[in-house]
Amino acid sequence: MSEEKKIQESKSTVVKKLKATKAASLYQKEWFFSMKEQVEKENGEFAILNADVPMEIFRAMDIPFVVNQWWAAICGAKRMTKKYFDLMKENGYRPDLNSYDAQTLAESFDPDDKKFDEEGNPLGPWGGLPKPTICVTRLTGDVQSKIFTLLAENYGAEAYLIENTVARKTPLNWYELSADRWEEMYDTDRLDFAVQELKELIRWLEMKTGRMFDINKLQHVMNLINEQEGYYKKIRDLIAETHPVPVTVVDTINAVMQAQWQRGTEWGVQHAKGLYEEIKALVDKGEAAVPGEKLRMMWLGRGMWQDFQFYQRFEEKYGAVFMWSMYLAMGADAYIRNDEKGDPLRALAARFIGMEDFIHMPPWNSSWFIHEAKHNDIDGVVYMIPDNDMQAVEGSYFIKKAMEEVGIPILTFHADPVNPKKWNAETMTELVEDFIEKRVIPAHEAKTAK
Repeated sequence: MSEEKKIQESKSTVVKKLKATKAASLYQKEWFFSMKEQVEKENGEFAILNADVPMEIFRAMDIPFVVNQWWAAICGAKRMTKKYFDLMKENGYRPDLNSYDAQTLAESFDPDDKKFDEEGNPLGPWGGLPKPTICVTRLTGDVQSKIFTLLAENYGAEAYLIENTVARKTPLNWYELSADRWEEMYDTDRLDFAVQELKELIRWLEMKTGRMFDINKLQHVMNLINEQEGYYKKIRDLIAETHPVPVTVVDTINAVMQAQWQRGTEWGVQHAKGLYEEIKALVDKGEAAVPGEKLRMMWLGRGMWQDFQFYQRFEEKYGAVFMWSMYLAMGADAYIRNDEKGDPLRALAARFIGMEDFIHMPPWNSSWFIHEAKHNDIDGVVYMIPDNDMQAVEGSYFIKKAMEEVGIPILTFHADPVNPKKWNAETMTELVEDFIEKRVIPAHEAKTAK
């Protein structure tokens, strides 16, 4: 059997060790079908939100929603993206147009989205989305407004665009300020403006849906989120400080990413608590995710949704464990907002206005990545840079330069987390193997020899 065929077949054998990871996937799927059934039965409101939209408002107002990027991950996992890229091209759009963000738009062109094959299997991912009535994005990318405007037009929904602002000051230690000192972290007028944007969104939703906003319910949602993210912080620190690591990104990305779209719910808190307790039990037993761990690896970029087994291909041969991703670490550092003044709208504003800075804007992101690499004793960094999404270019030159300056080997390459046309499993596996053999192992040996 050729190496390429082995790699292709291995895609179906991703090893997920944690019960919490499987529980998150099961719950998210059950939630989706239940929500979809209710929306279609009642012909009610349903929103598609971009990932950086303050979903807490929708949670507090009981408006059903799906997050655009989560749905893109589902499309990628269900191998729908090749068809969707073709549909974009057929309808006159560039097939590589912000591919991660445009999957839902592509689906809106699909005439088979709600159909089934002869065996009763849905042709669309999970039978397709309910028909949205609301489409909301922030103006954080060059084409975000157009994608969501077209999405709304195709479905007969209403689009709502939220302004984005740029920071004038850039604290390199933002992760030390974000939970309790966020007034210090941001420009005051930037926070003031974001609060007004939230109030305008609330008024628009009240007029659109007839539902009334309750500030006390938002406060409850915010409290639940702080509790949920607090468990992620404990998990992040526990993994960082444990040698060998108890779990890999294959478990943590799926467990955390799916539960983040349920943040602000009792289930979200209980799932995060269960995830922590399960990982803590592994640590107490001294169990290793990869027996014979030798190298601790950091993954930068979005999850490789179309080929998740990629992360496990280097464990047996090199003892190389991908143990860090932004999904868990962002939960630990970017979401918690302690609010002594009892102003949940301002605390929410302080959460969502910085997300683009933390992930996509150097030196915010580069200083955080370096801090996390040192905290986790990282031996090597693999960084997937999307080349067709200006929102996610994220100053890759500066991130690479910062890693090299502190002596951490880093491999950068351009790929797409959901586009199979821009991903060759055999080629990318060989690329990472070469990186490990020629740069990571020598650097690790030099470090341990000191």
